[in-house]
Amino acid sequence: MNSNTLTAAQPTRSLTSRIRNFTSLLLVTTVWLSAGLFGLYILAYYASSLYRGNGAHWNEMLPGLYSKDAAASTLGIGIHFAAGGIILILGSIQLIAKIRDRWPAFHRWTGRIYILASIFAALGGTVFILKTGTIGGTVMNIGFGLYGLAMLIAAILTWRHAAAGRMELHRGWALRLYALAIGSWLYRMDYGFWLLLANGLGHQHDFHGPFDKVMAFFFYIPNLLVAELFIRRNQQRPSPHILNLLISILLLAVTGFLLLGSYYFTKLYWGPAIIEWITGTKT
Repeated sequence: MNSNTLTAAQPTRSLTSRIRNFTSLLLVTTVWLSAGLFGLYILAYYASSLYRGNGAHWNEMLPGLYSKDAAASTLGIGIHFAAGGIILILGSIQLIAKIRDRWPAFHRWTGRIYILASIFAALGGTVFILKTGTIGGTVMNIGFGLYGLAMLIAAILTWRHAAAGRMELHRGWALRLYALAIGSWLYRMDYGFWLLLANGLGHQHDFHGPFDKVMAFFFYIPNLLVAELFIRRNQQRPSPHILNLLISILLLAVTGFLLLGSYYFTKLYWGPAIIEWITGTKT
C-alpha cells in the first residue's frame, strides 16, 4: 500500500469513526431516556401503591408479589422497587462527563444516593427471594439472587474506589453498576419484544418455561459483557472503517427496536401510570 492509498483511507476511517460515535451516542441516549421513564413508572406504580396501602395492586402486573400476611417480603420488595426507580433515574446522570466535570459536588452527592439506592435495591430483592421466593421457582431464584449479589458488589466497589481516589477503577465499576441497574428495564423490554416477535414462544404464565429460565440470567449477563467491552475499548486499536460501518448499522437497528418498544410501553403502561401518579387522575 503506497502513501497515496494511506492518505485516501485516513479521511474515510475518520468519517466512519464519527458515524460509529454518533450511533453509539444515539443508542446511549435512547437507553437513558427509556430507562429513566421506566424508573418513574416503578415509583409511580409500585412504590406509590405501597405508600397508599394498596400493595395488592402489584399483583395485577406480577402475580404473587404482594401478600398482606408477609410483612418482611412486602417491605423487602417495596424497598427494592423504590430504590430501583431511583437508580434508573440517577444512573444515567452519573455517567455524563460534563456534569462530573462542571458540578463535581453534585456528582458526588447524587452518586452517594445512587450507590445507597443500589445497595437497598439489592438487599430488598434478596430479602424477598429468601422469604417468599420468585414466581419462577429455583432457576429464577438463583438468577435473580446472583443479580442482586452482583449489584451489591458493584455498588460497594464503586464507592470504595471513589473514596480511595482510584478514579479509573471507580469509573469502570460505576459502568458495571449501571449495566446491572438497567437490567430490570431490559427484562421488561426483552419480554415485550419476545411476545411481539415470537408470540411468547417458551414463555409460561408461571414463568417456568424455557424462555423464562434463560431470561432469569439473560437480562444482566450480556449487559456486563458489553460494559467490559466499553471499559477496554480505549486499549484497542482503531477499528477498520468497514467494521465501523457494520457496527453503526447494528447500533441503529438496536436503537430503532428500543425506540419502538419504549413508545408502546410508554403509551400503554408507563405513561398512564406516571400521569396518574403526578396528577392524581387516571388517563
